[in-house]
Amino acid sequence: MAVSTSTVASTSTSATANATTDVTTDKYVVGEEMCPYRLVLEHVTSRWGVLVLIELLERPYRFSELRRAIGRVSEKMLTQTLQTLERDGLVHRDAKPVIPPRVDYSLTDLGREAAQQVRGLALWTSERMGEVQKAREAYDARRSAS
Repeated sequence: MAVSTSTVASTSTSATANATTDVTTDKYVVGEEMCPYRLVLEHVTSRWGVLVLIELLERPYRFSELRRAIGRVSEKMLTQTLQTLERDGLVHRDAKPVIPPRVDYSLTDLGREAAQQVRGLALWTSERMGEVQKAREAYDARRSAS
């Protein structure tokens, strides 16, 4: 899924301010103390986690709708990603007792905050891709010259 400026809006400054924690001041903490932060960061910034969070910012989705909206994700990977994000308290799974079964996925308040941060990073990436491409070309030229 390509990120475009029409899909990705900027994050609010309050969400950015709220996301600043002692993690930035304790960035040199070593050992297992940092593991929980790293795990959540891995979940939020994983290949499919990013796309799930950004899509769910728009509205709740049923599983098959979400899979189509994201594209190129296997059923197994989407299931694992949703379960992981649900366990972290970012995604809410609403299973309705009807036939056929209906399950909707939406963001929790915590998930919405995380998704806004991820969307901001995706927007930055989209806006700065030209500069990144130039840097890559310069790097490749230096590497091939030596």
